[in-house]
Amino acid sequence: MTSLRLAGIAVSVAFAFAGFTAARAQGPTAGAQPAQQQAPSQAATVTDGSGNPAAVSDDDGKWSDKDGNPTFKIGPDGKVDYYTFAGFVRYGANCLQCHGPDALGSTYAPSLVDALKHLSYGDFLATVAGGKKDVSGGQELVMPALGDNKNVMCYIDAIYTYLRARSDDALGRGRPQDHAPKPESFTTSENQCMG
Repeated sequence: MTSLRLAGIAVSVAFAFAGFTAARAQGPTAGAQPAQQQAPSQAATVTDGSGNPAAVSDDDGKWSDKDGNPTFKIGPDGKVDYYTFAGFVRYGANCLQCHGPDALGSTYAPSLVDALKHLSYGDFLATVAGGKKDVSGGQELVMPALGDNKNVMCYIDAIYTYLRARSDDALGRGRPQDHAPKPESFTTSENQCMG
């Protein structure tokens, strides 16, 4: 597959399914709660590879930051938006095998919690769609190209949103305890993308 086609897939998915976004908690959290999301603490400016993850726009439950990147929304009670929850589910089905539980990495794939502290949304899309090969220290690490995998690409924004919440310490380890209802636009986009 050519890199132009991969870039086209990433852009098409980003526009067609830009909905898998969510919004940001009021600030970072302290002290992980096992198998639960963390409750947000005091408001503070947090930045990651895509900048400030604070949610500024909501389109039927799809949250974006000031630059239009997918982001998360976690209420004071720890309730996550639906897209963050869907990202948790899809991460578990498609990414956990290599990147480990809670995106903390494994012996052969890096921690995505750490990676998203420096990786922009565009770089994340390009890596997932086109793959990556890293040869260093006598070790060859390969991320397969998943640009043709609808189980990943149709949910790429949801997966990114979940990982962004984890990376920004807004969401703890394990399954979120509660989430917002599934928006109708999520179902519509899902059906259109999956065919």
